[in-house]
Amino acid sequence: MQFLFANHTLDTDRRELRRGDTAIAVEPQVFDVLTYLLENRERVVSKDDLFASVWRGRIVADSTLASRINAARKAVGDSAAEQKLIRTIARRGIRFVGAVDCLPKGNVPVRDTASPRESFQPPPSALPSFDRPAIAVLAFANLSHDPEQEYFSDGISEDIITALSKQRWFFVIARNSSFTYKGKSVPMKQVGEELGVGYVIDGSVRKSGDRVRISVQLNDVASGAHLWSERYDRKLEGVFAVQDEITEAIVAAIEPQLYAAENFRARRKPPESLDAWDLVMRALGHFWKVTPQDNLAAQALLEQAIAIDKYCGQALGLLAFSYVFGTHMGWKEDGAAIVPAAERAALAAIRADSEDGWAHLALAAVYVSLRRFDDSLAEFELALRLNPNLSLAQGLYGLVLSACGRWKEGSDAARRALRLSPRDPLSTIYNATAAYAEFVGRNYDEAIRLAREGVRQRFDFVGAHRILTAAAGMAGETEIAAAALRDLRRVQPGISLAWMEGHMLVRPPADREHYLEAFRRAGLE
Repeated sequence: MQFLFANHTLDTDRRELRRGDTAIAVEPQVFDVLTYLLENRERVVSKDDLFASVWRGRIVADSTLASRINAARKAVGDSAAEQKLIRTIARRGIRFVGAVDCLPKGNVPVRDTASPRESFQPPPSALPSFDRPAIAVLAFANLSHDPEQEYFSDGISEDIITALSKQRWFFVIARNSSFTYKGKSVPMKQVGEELGVGYVIDGSVRKSGDRVRISVQLNDVASGAHLWSERYDRKLEGVFAVQDEITEAIVAAIEPQLYAAENFRARRKPPESLDAWDLVMRALGHFWKVTPQDNLAAQALLEQAIAIDKYCGQALGLLAFSYVFGTHMGWKEDGAAIVPAAERAALAAIRADSEDGWAHLALAAVYVSLRRFDDSLAEFELALRLNPNLSLAQGLYGLVLSACGRWKEGSDAARRALRLSPRDPLSTIYNATAAYAEFVGRNYDEAIRLAREGVRQRFDFVGAHRILTAAAGMAGETEIAAAALRDLRRVQPGISLAWMEGHMLVRPPADREHYLEAFRRAGLE
């Protein structure tokens, strides 16, 4: 369908907006907002309508919706002051009020009338289709037999919905929908079908005296299997503090389980049926393995995903990150060519979805590779404001803080990443980061301990070997340093003082010299 209005043409098949013969660049969500307003121009569209259609029921801030509306107005030559095409109706919603001609494929233009156009409306029972996993969090059951505790069990569920909604790689069904099953015994498959989700989180809360026990599980709707479950026992001293702590622990534990389940699902699909999301999940499985071969395999899959969907923010962000990660690990030497490509991909990811923490994490990694440390820290902080439970951002934020001499803050950030995601496949990075922070702080024994833990978790992770070598060298532990250097040369055969000097990302000159001197003492030439 093509919509013609005010010298503009919007083509829904080509996802293209033109002013006369000139193409207008429009972000995907802005295009979707404009399309929905045009399709439903005979009525006032509510905020909830737009959330359901454009964001598939996922919770987003009102400011996000306002920015998309303003961008849609700008794209069609309108403004919030004039509102000649897109009008805000106070306390009711938004309506497209301009005159519109419709051009169905293969037909001549048909003048629009004011009557409702049912051809644009989905069947009443139809659910929006999702291009990525959708999750519902059911109201946790209150097993305390105390109605006054209902607020606590509801609060846990609501906080999980809010926290998960900050992870932009998943759709989270709004509370008003998922809480309709409260107090009802409904089969999981029915919940999944009625809400249109692939995963359901449910749980229970039991209070006894001054203690509370919270049980939670993640369910795969298609198979009926429990993918993950956990029980949390806490002393109920400060209700809100406990609620926050439990929510953080649950969300951090669930996220990697969802990625793993999606990766497993994608691997079972035939290659010809893979979509962009499937390819991203396959790529993430390789990325987590932290090897040169797997990093290249991840990049190839991500490039395929972008070829399918050039606006796939997840693929663009992960591709940018994998580029700079490879140069930092010593797997790629052509940083002069790789880093600009990574920056282009990271900026494209932000254009695709400016509220995706992963996209800002990717740009933060690019900026530190360019030694733009202040810009890098600002992007890390934005990523963590958008998604406080993004453990990789926490861990690498600690690395950059330490590289800027702020080692105490860096150690706190790295240890927070370890607490957030103790089963994270990248926890070896967080241990190595914490070790580096302690090295900068001249706490060599603690740096050795943490680096050894990183080596134990992943022997082939070069970062842990580097800091173990440096810390042992400065501590005067000659035997440990010599053994660590031998292992470092095994995992990074081309390592040298010249390579370290050219690639280390350390801001204070004194800290740079401290790091190089540590490798000299360990015997690196």
